[in-house]
Amino acid sequence: MGYPILDLDNFFTDIHRYMRLLEEAIIRTIGDYGIVAGRIEGLTGVWLDHMTQESPTVGLPRKICALGVKASRWVTMHGFALNVNTDLSYFGHIVPCGITDKAVTSMAAELGHPVDLTTVANRVQSHLATLFEMELINVQKRHF
Repeated sequence: MGYPILDLDNFFTDIHRYMRLLEEAIIRTIGDYGIVAGRIEGLTGVWLDHMTQESPTVGLPRKICALGVKASRWVTMHGFALNVNTDLSYFGHIVPCGITDKAVTSMAAELGHPVDLTTVANRVQSHLATLFEMELINVQKRHF
């Protein structure tokens, strides 16, 4: 999970653009691992087998990252949940995001092996810094 806290007054005041940039950071991060991902129009998050004109893949779309964002006075709160080594069996007991015709996946499930969380976190941060054209200082990382 990542909770970027940004004062969007310093970047732009557009929550939809902010969410698309969060998605893009995740798309680039998992792309570093050879996983092709994208967006599905009308659905927030990052998806595999998302069937776009640029990538007409076939298969059941699978969500690998969910976003839940809030901003107050343009300061962002909440963030994203990227499934890295997630136990996917729990999703069999719920309807994730209320979407019944799509599945959920993780980086580990797609790659066939666990992935180092610290490395993934560093890549996400690097992509966020690039997309927002910012320098990260005093970044706190906690893995539970």
